[in-house]
Amino acid sequence: MALDGIRMPDGCYADGTWELKMHVTDLHRDVSLRVTGEIHIGGVMLKLVEKLDVKKDWSDHALWWEKKKTWLLKTHWTLDKYGIQADARLLFTPQHKLLRLQLPNMKHMKVKVNFSDRVFKAVSDICKTFNIRHPEELSLLRKPRDPKKKKKKLEETEEDDLELEGPLLTPGSGEQQDLFVLISVCLHRWLDSSRSLMEQDVKENEVLLLRFKYHSFFDLNPKYDAIRVNQLYEQAKWAILLEEIECTEEEMMMFAALQYHINKLSIMSSDNHMNNSEKEVDEVDAALSDLEITLEGGKTSNTLGDITSIPELADYVKVFKPKKLTLKGYKQYWCTFKDITISCYKSKEEAHGTPAHQMNLRGCEVTPDVNISGQKFNIKLLIPVADGMNEIWLRCDTEKQYAHWMAACRLASKGKTMADSSYNLEVQNILSFLKMQHMNPDPQFIEPITTDINPECLVSPRYLKKYKNKQVRPRILEAHQNVAQMSLIEAKMRFIQAWQSLPEFGITHFLAKFQGGKREELIGITYNRLIRMDASTGDAIKTWRFSNMKQWNVNWEIKMVTVEFADEPSLSFVCAEVDCKVVHEFIGGYIFLSTRAKDQNESLDEEMFYKLTSGWV
Repeated sequence: MALDGIRMPDGCYADGTWELKMHVTDLHRDVSLRVTGEIHIGGVMLKLVEKLDVKKDWSDHALWWEKKKTWLLKTHWTLDKYGIQADARLLFTPQHKLLRLQLPNMKHMKVKVNFSDRVFKAVSDICKTFNIRHPEELSLLRKPRDPKKKKKKLEETEEDDLELEGPLLTPGSGEQQDLFVLISVCLHRWLDSSRSLMEQDVKENEVLLLRFKYHSFFDLNPKYDAIRVNQLYEQAKWAILLEEIECTEEEMMMFAALQYHINKLSIMSSDNHMNNSEKEVDEVDAALSDLEITLEGGKTSNTLGDITSIPELADYVKVFKPKKLTLKGYKQYWCTFKDITISCYKSKEEAHGTPAHQMNLRGCEVTPDVNISGQKFNIKLLIPVADGMNEIWLRCDTEKQYAHWMAACRLASKGKTMADSSYNLEVQNILSFLKMQHMNPDPQFIEPITTDINPECLVSPRYLKKYKNKQVRPRILEAHQNVAQMSLIEAKMRFIQAWQSLPEFGITHFLAKFQGGKREELIGITYNRLIRMDASTGDAIKTWRFSNMKQWNVNWEIKMVTVEFADEPSLSFVCAEVDCKVVHEFIGGYIFLSTRAKDQNESLDEEMFYKLTSGWV
């Protein structure tokens, strides 16, 4: 034993032991232990606590290997199995640490989060704290960096209490620029859901943003989701105000009117509203039953109805196929819509013969082009063909005709017919959306213009530049007449529904170079499809539905994503600005959401999410 104290050139002692250096973060103290590679992690922590001789609950502490950025959570593993040698430096630190979390309504909360859990699990625990159901729809992202950042930081004004309702900060306040920078989401700043916060260099007390990442909202129910609805409304509101998603002038005034109405009710109700919230929900429950927010067209019904016949549409519709340098306009046809196919005939009398044109709408892109005041009700279709997409425009004469044909087109693009239980609900939602955009022709019902309407808080900068405030205020009040009778929760639900109805809703864009392509293009990912887009115009070039996808994988060496389909060539592309892991997680996340358990009492299948988003399958 005389050789025990003799140290060898590699740092080990003659008896085979060596010094393991650790830093105890709570005590700001460095500690060294004589260990061998055969000692297990649990034994290291036990020896460390004994040497510290400090009476404290150490149960939440674990070892963190700084150099490798990994938690040593498998306490039965030995140092040798982890590959830890004398040059390693470990931290003995709590797993639960404070985060300064910014919610979609711009409020800041201090929340204790497990920094050793995967982000997916951490978000689930955060949502339990705030009573937000379906946490799989949300994730965390870092605060965007402002190139013109001032010394004053917005997070210095965070709120420590868990108040989730009440007056909110608005763009008209002194923090306008900070807020605009704060909520302009950069796609590459999403945290990796399959790795822990510590692995991604998140520090204690760092500000992270909690946002709805996957735009697929399951079972949104006012009875159970008051907080979830409010946070979703706030994220939708800022997406509109910051022009993250485009809308027409009439739609903008409708959104402004809903915001104005919601703000008024929020101020008027205060404590009284909170005490009577259950009564309010009961009163509007019937009206909200048709407002289930699901992108697949509402609540799934087991009622099949009459399955012996599939509903059809037949009417005169104007059809236009735009081409460059063409002077031809719309041409009227007698059109029949059967199953997922539109057939165009020169007249009603020729409907039993061969159609002049025929369009199969499976996998097509459906975009509304509507102007209520101008009585324009157009449907733009981009229909997949072998070499790309054919563009066809349909023009309807009335709102009712438009609602039925638009609903049928949306279902057909997903491979569904008008026999689907969601068809009638889709028609009603479209009519409701159009109704909210109508201007009230009777001035006697319009409220007198008051100073409590601040257009800067309600309208995006694009329209503030186009019109003066005194021009915008009366238009907001006029649009307000269509929503003035709504309750608070119904108005928020209507706002979310209108947000979902916008053509660009839910599309996450990435710059990419496609295999065989010479220039950068856009790849759009949404809840049910991939879209190849022109980077200069944003126009869709080709669409692929997830329902037709066989598998997808990533070549991690060259960072190429490849997606294989059942009956068409595979798609391969390399991302230009973000790691392909981000795109891979979006695709896997949407696949996960489409197959998630319908039983609300079932726990989330975290392992399946991890496999889908990490490339295991």
